[in-house]
Amino acid sequence: MKKKLQVFISSTYIDMIEERQAAVTAVLNAGHIPAGMELFKSGDQSQKETIKRWINESDVYMLILGSRYGSIDSESGKSYTHWEYDYAGQQGKRRFAIVIKDEMEKAKTNPEYLEREHFTEYQDFKKEVLSNISKFYEDIKDIKLTVMESLKEYEADESLVGWVRSDNVQSIEKLLLENAQLQKENAKLTRDFEKVNSKLTQGTYINGMQFDELRDVLENITIKLSKKIDKDESEVSLLSFFIVQSDRLSVGVTNSVQSKDLDIFTYYNVAPKLMQFGLMEKVKVAGVKYEKIQTTKEGFRFLSQYEVSEMQQTATQR
Repeated sequence: MKKKLQVFISSTYIDMIEERQAAVTAVLNAGHIPAGMELFKSGDQSQKETIKRWINESDVYMLILGSRYGSIDSESGKSYTHWEYDYAGQQGKRRFAIVIKDEMEKAKTNPEYLEREHFTEYQDFKKEVLSNISKFYEDIKDIKLTVMESLKEYEADESLVGWVRSDNVQSIEKLLLENAQLQKENAKLTRDFEKVNSKLTQGTYINGMQFDELRDVLENITIKLSKKIDKDESEVSLLSFFIVQSDRLSVGVTNSVQSKDLDIFTYYNVAPKLMQFGLMEKVKVAGVKYEKIQTTKEGFRFLSQYEVSEMQQTATQR
Protein backbone atom coordinates (compact mmCIF):
# COMPACT_ATOMS: atom_id res chain seq x y z
CA MET A 1 0.00 0.00 0.00
CA LYS A 2 1.54 3.31 -1.12
CA LYS A 3 1.50 6.10 1.44
CA LYS A 4 1.05 9.73 0.45
CA LEU A 5 3.61 12.10 1.92
CA GLN A 6 2.62 15.62 2.91
CA VAL A 7 5.20 18.09 1.62
CA PHE A 8 5.38 21.58 3.11
CA ILE A 9 6.61 23.99 0.42
CA SER A 10 8.36 27.11 1.71
CA SER A 11 9.69 30.16 -0.16
CA THR A 12 9.40 33.90 -0.46
CA TYR A 13 6.23 34.82 -2.29
CA ILE A 14 6.37 37.56 -4.94
CA ASP A 15 9.48 36.32 -6.73
CA MET A 16 8.69 32.60 -6.43
CA ILE A 17 5.12 32.25 -7.75
CA GLU A 18 6.09 30.23 -10.85
CA GLU A 19 8.60 28.15 -8.95
CA ARG A 20 6.10 27.30 -6.20
CA GLN A 21 3.50 26.32 -8.78
CA ALA A 22 6.03 24.03 -10.47
CA ALA A 23 6.83 22.41 -7.14
CA VAL A 24 3.15 21.94 -6.29
CA THR A 25 2.52 20.35 -9.69
CA ALA A 26 5.50 18.00 -9.27
CA VAL A 27 4.36 16.92 -5.80
CA LEU A 28 0.85 16.19 -7.11
CA ASN A 29 2.19 14.31 -10.14
CA ALA A 30 4.28 12.17 -7.80
CA GLY A 31 1.07 11.20 -5.98
CA HIS A 32 1.73 13.17 -2.81
CA ILE A 33 0.15 16.11 -0.96
CA PRO A 34 1.53 19.67 -1.24
CA ALA A 35 1.05 22.08 1.68
CA GLY A 36 2.24 25.59 2.55
CA MET A 37 1.20 29.14 3.23
CA GLU A 38 1.03 31.06 0.00
CA LEU A 39 0.81 34.38 1.79
CA PHE A 40 0.66 35.46 5.42
CA LYS A 41 0.60 38.79 7.20
CA SER A 42 3.80 39.87 8.85
CA GLY A 43 3.64 39.72 12.62
CA ASP A 44 0.42 37.71 12.64
CA GLN A 45 1.02 35.29 15.54
CA SER A 46 -2.07 33.19 14.82
CA GLN A 47 -0.78 32.71 11.27
CA LYS A 48 2.56 31.48 12.67
CA GLU A 49 0.76 28.91 14.80
CA THR A 50 -1.04 27.70 11.69
CA ILE A 51 2.28 27.36 9.88
CA LYS A 52 3.71 25.42 12.82
CA ARG A 53 0.77 23.04 12.74
CA TRP A 54 1.15 22.49 8.98
CA ILE A 55 4.86 21.80 9.34
CA ASN A 56 4.22 19.44 12.27
CA GLU A 57 1.68 17.48 10.22
CA SER A 58 3.96 17.28 7.17
CA ASP A 59 6.45 14.52 6.46
CA VAL A 60 8.86 16.56 4.37
CA TYR A 61 9.85 20.24 4.34
CA MET A 62 10.93 21.65 0.97
CA LEU A 63 12.53 25.07 0.58
CA ILE A 64 12.78 26.93 -2.70
CA LEU A 65 15.39 29.61 -2.13
CA GLY A 66 15.56 32.38 -4.71
CA SER A 67 17.45 35.67 -4.50
CA ARG A 68 15.43 37.30 -1.71
CA TYR A 69 15.61 36.89 2.05
CA GLY A 70 11.97 37.94 2.57
CA SER A 71 9.92 39.73 5.19
CA ILE A 72 11.30 39.80 8.73
CA ASP A 73 9.59 38.16 11.69
CA SER A 74 9.87 40.66 14.55
CA GLU A 75 9.85 37.94 17.19
CA SER A 76 12.79 35.87 15.84
CA GLY A 77 14.59 38.60 13.86
CA LYS A 78 14.77 36.19 10.89
CA SER A 79 12.82 36.18 7.65
CA TYR A 80 9.67 34.08 7.77
CA THR A 81 11.22 31.65 5.28
CA HIS A 82 14.34 31.35 7.45
CA TRP A 83 12.20 30.88 10.55
CA GLU A 84 10.16 28.11 8.85
CA TYR A 85 13.35 26.34 7.77
CA ASP A 86 14.78 26.41 11.30
CA TYR A 87 11.49 25.35 12.89
CA ALA A 88 11.21 22.32 10.56
CA GLY A 89 14.75 21.33 11.56
CA GLN A 90 13.92 21.67 15.25
CA GLN A 91 10.94 19.33 14.76
CA GLY A 92 13.16 16.72 13.12
CA LYS A 93 11.48 17.00 9.73
CA ARG A 94 13.19 15.76 6.56
CA ARG A 95 14.40 18.95 4.85
CA PHE A 96 15.69 19.50 1.36
CA ALA A 97 16.23 22.74 -0.54
CA ILE A 98 16.25 23.82 -4.18
CA VAL A 99 18.54 26.85 -4.46
CA ILE A 100 18.76 29.31 -7.32
CA LYS A 101 22.06 29.47 -9.17
CA ASP A 102 23.89 32.80 -8.90
CA GLU A 103 23.94 33.27 -12.65
CA MET A 104 20.21 32.67 -13.20
CA GLU A 105 18.87 35.23 -15.68
CA LYS A 106 15.67 35.92 -13.75
CA ALA A 107 17.53 37.65 -10.94
CA LYS A 108 19.55 39.74 -13.39
CA THR A 109 16.68 40.96 -15.52
CA ASN A 110 14.42 41.99 -12.62
CA PRO A 111 16.10 43.96 -9.79
CA GLU A 112 13.01 43.42 -7.63
CA TYR A 113 14.07 39.80 -7.25
CA LEU A 114 17.46 40.73 -5.77
CA GLU A 115 17.99 41.10 -2.01
CA ARG A 116 19.29 44.57 -1.06
CA GLU A 117 18.14 45.42 2.44
CA HIS A 118 19.09 42.14 4.16
CA PHE A 119 21.84 40.90 1.86
CA THR A 120 24.16 39.74 4.67
CA GLU A 121 21.36 37.78 6.38
CA TYR A 122 20.45 36.27 3.00
CA GLN A 123 24.03 35.12 2.39
CA ASP A 124 24.27 33.58 5.86
CA PHE A 125 20.95 31.78 5.38
CA LYS A 126 21.98 30.52 1.94
CA LYS A 127 25.24 29.20 3.39
CA GLU A 128 23.30 27.35 6.09
CA VAL A 129 20.91 25.83 3.54
CA LEU A 130 23.72 24.69 1.23
CA SER A 131 25.42 22.93 4.14
CA ASN A 132 22.41 20.60 4.33
CA ILE A 133 20.60 18.57 1.65
CA SER A 134 20.17 20.88 -1.33
CA LYS A 135 20.34 21.12 -5.12
CA PHE A 136 20.69 24.04 -7.52
CA TYR A 137 18.18 24.99 -10.20
CA GLU A 138 18.29 27.19 -13.28
CA ASP A 139 14.73 26.93 -14.56
CA ILE A 140 11.30 25.47 -13.85
CA LYS A 141 12.06 22.03 -15.26
CA ASP A 142 14.96 21.66 -12.80
CA ILE A 143 12.55 22.21 -9.91
CA LYS A 144 10.09 19.60 -11.19
CA LEU A 145 12.85 17.04 -11.74
CA THR A 146 14.42 17.65 -8.33
CA VAL A 147 11.08 17.34 -6.54
CA MET A 148 10.28 14.06 -8.30
CA GLU A 149 13.72 12.56 -7.59
CA SER A 150 13.73 13.65 -3.94
CA LEU A 151 10.26 12.29 -3.24
CA LYS A 152 11.26 8.94 -4.76
CA GLU A 153 13.94 8.66 -2.08
CA TYR A 154 11.59 9.72 0.72
CA GLU A 155 8.95 7.19 -0.36
CA ALA A 156 11.35 4.41 0.64
CA ASP A 157 11.88 5.88 4.11
CA GLU A 158 9.79 3.67 6.42
CA SER A 159 10.09 6.12 9.29
CA LEU A 160 7.90 8.63 7.42
CA VAL A 161 4.29 8.01 8.38
CA GLY A 162 2.49 9.67 5.47
CA TRP A 163 -1.24 9.47 4.80
CA VAL A 164 -3.36 6.54 3.61
CA ARG A 165 -6.94 6.25 2.37
CA SER A 166 -9.43 5.49 5.12
CA ASP A 167 -10.71 2.42 3.26
CA ASN A 168 -7.14 1.08 3.18
CA VAL A 169 -6.89 1.64 6.93
CA GLN A 170 -10.15 -0.24 7.42
CA SER A 171 -8.82 -3.10 5.28
CA ILE A 172 -5.66 -3.23 7.39
CA GLU A 173 -7.68 -3.17 10.60
CA LYS A 174 -9.80 -6.05 9.29
CA LEU A 175 -6.68 -8.06 8.44
CA LEU A 176 -5.21 -7.34 11.87
CA LEU A 177 -8.41 -8.50 13.56
CA GLU A 178 -8.49 -11.66 11.44
CA ASN A 179 -4.81 -12.27 12.20
CA ALA A 180 -5.41 -11.79 15.92
CA GLN A 181 -8.31 -14.26 15.80
CA LEU A 182 -6.17 -16.82 13.94
CA GLN A 183 -3.38 -16.40 16.48
CA LYS A 184 -5.89 -16.91 19.28
CA GLU A 185 -7.22 -20.09 17.65
CA ASN A 186 -3.69 -21.30 16.97
CA ALA A 187 -2.74 -20.74 20.61
CA LYS A 188 -5.79 -22.77 21.71
CA LEU A 189 -4.91 -25.61 19.33
CA THR A 190 -1.34 -25.56 20.61
CA ARG A 191 -2.55 -25.79 24.22
CA ASP A 192 -4.95 -28.63 23.35
CA PHE A 193 -2.19 -30.49 21.54
CA GLU A 194 0.17 -30.07 24.47
CA LYS A 195 -2.48 -31.44 26.84
CA VAL A 196 -3.08 -34.52 24.66
CA ASN A 197 0.63 -35.01 24.11
CA SER A 198 1.27 -34.65 27.84
CA LYS A 199 -1.28 -37.35 28.61
CA LEU A 200 0.31 -39.67 26.07
CA THR A 201 3.92 -39.10 27.05
CA GLN A 202 3.36 -38.93 30.78
CA GLY A 203 1.15 -42.05 30.98
CA THR A 204 2.51 -44.63 33.44
CA TYR A 205 3.22 -48.17 32.21
CA ILE A 206 4.58 -51.01 34.30
CA ASN A 207 6.46 -50.20 37.48
CA GLY A 208 5.57 -46.50 37.18
CA MET A 209 7.75 -45.99 34.09
CA GLN A 210 6.90 -43.16 31.71
CA PHE A 211 7.07 -43.56 27.95
CA ASP A 212 10.50 -41.93 27.54
CA GLU A 213 11.95 -44.01 30.35
CA LEU A 214 10.52 -47.26 29.01
CA ARG A 215 11.70 -46.52 25.50
CA ASP A 216 15.25 -45.89 26.77
CA VAL A 217 15.23 -49.12 28.76
CA LEU A 218 14.04 -51.19 25.78
CA GLU A 219 16.65 -49.57 23.58
CA ASN A 220 19.43 -50.59 25.98
CA ILE A 221 18.40 -54.26 26.14
CA THR A 222 20.21 -56.30 23.51
CA ILE A 223 18.95 -59.44 21.79
CA LYS A 224 21.23 -61.78 19.88
CA LEU A 225 19.41 -63.38 16.96
CA SER A 226 19.77 -67.16 16.57
CA LYS A 227 21.66 -68.67 13.65
CA LYS A 228 18.42 -70.19 12.34
CA ILE A 229 16.95 -66.78 11.59
CA ASP A 230 20.17 -64.80 10.99
CA LYS A 231 23.37 -66.54 9.86
CA ASP A 232 25.44 -63.59 11.18
CA GLU A 233 23.79 -63.84 14.60
CA SER A 234 23.34 -60.08 14.67
CA GLU A 235 22.40 -58.12 17.76
CA VAL A 236 19.39 -55.80 17.88
CA SER A 237 17.77 -53.80 20.63
CA LEU A 238 14.57 -55.06 22.24
CA LEU A 239 12.94 -51.77 21.19
CA SER A 240 13.91 -52.24 17.56
CA PHE A 241 12.63 -55.83 17.51
CA PHE A 242 9.33 -54.82 19.11
CA ILE A 243 8.78 -51.99 16.60
CA VAL A 244 9.83 -53.92 13.49
CA GLN A 245 7.85 -57.04 14.41
CA SER A 246 4.86 -55.13 15.84
CA ASP A 247 2.37 -56.38 13.24
CA ARG A 248 3.30 -60.05 13.82
CA LEU A 249 3.40 -59.64 17.59
CA SER A 250 -0.05 -58.05 17.64
CA VAL A 251 -1.44 -61.27 16.11
CA GLY A 252 0.67 -63.34 18.49
CA VAL A 253 3.37 -66.03 18.42
CA THR A 254 3.06 -69.63 19.63
CA ASN A 255 5.27 -72.50 20.73
CA SER A 256 3.52 -74.88 18.39
CA VAL A 257 5.72 -77.50 16.70
CA GLN A 258 4.42 -76.11 13.42
CA SER A 259 5.55 -72.57 14.19
CA LYS A 260 8.31 -71.01 12.11
CA ASP A 261 11.81 -70.51 13.50
CA LEU A 262 11.25 -66.76 13.97
CA ASP A 263 8.07 -67.37 15.98
CA ILE A 264 9.78 -69.96 18.19
CA PHE A 265 12.75 -67.64 18.78
CA THR A 266 10.40 -64.77 19.60
CA TYR A 267 8.28 -66.91 21.93
CA TYR A 268 11.22 -68.09 24.05
CA ASN A 269 13.78 -65.28 23.74
CA VAL A 270 11.92 -62.01 23.13
CA ALA A 271 8.37 -62.28 24.43
CA PRO A 272 9.40 -63.02 28.05
CA LYS A 273 11.48 -59.81 28.14
CA LEU A 274 8.55 -57.75 26.81
CA MET A 275 6.21 -59.46 29.27
CA GLN A 276 8.33 -58.07 32.11
CA PHE A 277 7.17 -54.58 31.08
CA GLY A 278 3.57 -55.57 30.44
CA LEU A 279 3.91 -55.12 26.68
CA MET A 280 3.06 -58.75 25.85
CA GLU A 281 0.98 -61.41 27.64
CA LYS A 282 -0.05 -65.09 27.36
CA VAL A 283 -3.55 -65.68 26.03
CA LYS A 284 -5.62 -68.84 26.12
CA VAL A 285 -6.34 -70.62 22.87
CA ALA A 286 -9.19 -73.09 23.20
CA GLY A 287 -8.78 -76.66 21.97
CA VAL A 288 -5.01 -76.63 21.43
CA LYS A 289 -1.98 -77.85 23.39
CA TYR A 290 0.33 -74.95 22.55
CA GLU A 291 0.48 -71.48 24.17
CA LYS A 292 0.23 -68.05 22.55
CA ILE A 293 1.79 -64.71 23.51
CA GLN A 294 0.63 -61.40 21.96
CA THR A 295 0.78 -57.63 22.46
CA THR A 296 -1.19 -56.18 25.39
CA LYS A 297 -3.27 -52.99 25.49
CA GLU A 298 -0.31 -51.30 27.17
CA GLY A 299 1.89 -52.58 24.35
CA PHE A 300 -0.39 -51.03 21.74
CA ARG A 301 -0.40 -47.81 23.76
CA PHE A 302 3.38 -47.79 23.74
CA LEU A 303 3.50 -48.41 19.95
CA SER A 304 1.00 -45.59 19.36
CA GLN A 305 3.02 -43.11 21.38
CA TYR A 306 6.22 -44.22 19.67
CA GLU A 307 4.67 -43.32 16.30
CA VAL A 308 3.63 -39.90 17.61
CA SER A 309 7.12 -39.16 18.95
CA GLU A 310 8.71 -40.18 15.64
CA MET A 311 6.35 -37.89 13.70
CA GLN A 312 7.15 -35.00 16.04
CA GLN A 313 10.87 -35.55 15.63
CA THR A 314 10.54 -35.63 11.81
CA ALA A 315 8.48 -32.42 11.82
CA THR A 316 11.08 -30.67 14.01
CA GLN A 317 13.91 -31.63 11.67
CA ARG A 318 12.17 -30.16 8.59
